[in-house]
Order: sequence, then C-alpha cells, then structure tokens
Amino acid sequence: MRSFIFSTLCCLILSVPRLLAGDADVCAVISVADQRIAVVENGVSIARFPVSTSRYGVGDGFNTYATPLGEMEVAGKIGEGAPLGAVFRNRRMTGEILPPNATGRDPIVTRILWLRGLESCNANAFSRNIYIHGTPVENLIGRPASYGCIRMRSKDVVRLFEMMPVGARVEVSRDPLYRAVAAMAFPSRFVLNDAAGFNRVAARQ
Repeated sequence: MRSFIFSTLCCLILSVPRLLAGDADVCAVISVADQRIAVVENGVSIARFPVSTSRYGVGDGFNTYATPLGEMEVAGKIGEGAPLGAVFRNRRMTGEILPPNATGRDPIVTRILWLRGLESCNANAFSRNIYIHGTPVENLIGRPASYGCIRMRSKDVVRLFEMMPVGARVEVSRDPLYRAVAAMAFPSRFVLNDAAGFNRVAARQ
C-alpha cells in the first residue's frame, strides 16, 4: 500500500511542471467600435494594434463587403518572409512591392491570415476570403475602410503573423476592446483591468 501511494505521489510531482508549462493559449480580439485588435496570451493582453474593418458595416452575406462578427479561427497563414509591402493577388506574390500610402493602389500586401468562421453568423468567412492582411493605405487605419477584411499596417501585421498560430481563435466584436477581451478570455471568473492597459487580470470576488 505504501509503495502504491509513493508511486502515485511521484507521478503527480513529475506531472506538475508539464501542467504548469502547458501550451500558450493565444487568441486575438477585434473591436469594431474601437477599430483595434488585441492579442491575448493566457488571459493577458500582450499587444494591441489599430485596424480597419469594413466601410460597409458588419455581416456575413456574399457580395455585402461586410466584416463578419463572432468567433473564427486562423485557417491559414500566407506570406512568411515576404518583404514589407509585397503585393499579393489570389494569395500569391506578384513581385511588386509598394511603400505605405502609395497613391492609386489598394491591394493586399505583406501578410495574410485567412479566417474560417466557427459560428452560423460567420459561416461564409472562409469562402468569402475574409483575411487579416496588410494594406498600403495606412493613412486610413483606425477607421472602417476595408471591403470586408481586417486591414493592418504592414509592420503590425508582421508582428501579428508571428504571434498567431494556425488554429488560433479570432473574435470580432461590436463592443469596445476592453469589454470584448474580458468576454472572450474570462467570461465568468475574471475581468481585465483596463486601467492597467490589459496587463493585469483580477479575479472577481
């Protein structure tokens, strides 16, 4: 009996480091209200960037050019190693490179994170080619300006690309960013302390 208890305790002790280490849980939350995205790792916001969602509002219908709401995932990542401003057409590099705010051009540049919807409200996202991607029209970042995708500055989308693995969750919400982050990451037990810039998590009493 003693040997059984000793063996069980040894197994539990050896398992603790693996349980504590765990794989990092990384997700992104996009606020349509604030036109910002937060990257959240294990419940803590580790980065925030300005974005542009659709100028045509929110929705998931074909030919609406709207940005879908709700929970999605990163289905694919395209453009690793491409230079800033590299132009993509049909998810392939054309060889052209554009500087920020190049006049008369509005292509997809730098990186693509292709989104797949996980809810009925965004079921068409993948087939509609809804991406998070770079844009040369950086002067419009921070306000609704896209045709359905989520646009970012090239330098910012490179950082996001590096932080978000395939399969990572992406939530698009109407709410302000602090409320959307709290609702997605800790729906019942926790609330993010917005005054600390999302970098502290306090348990509800």
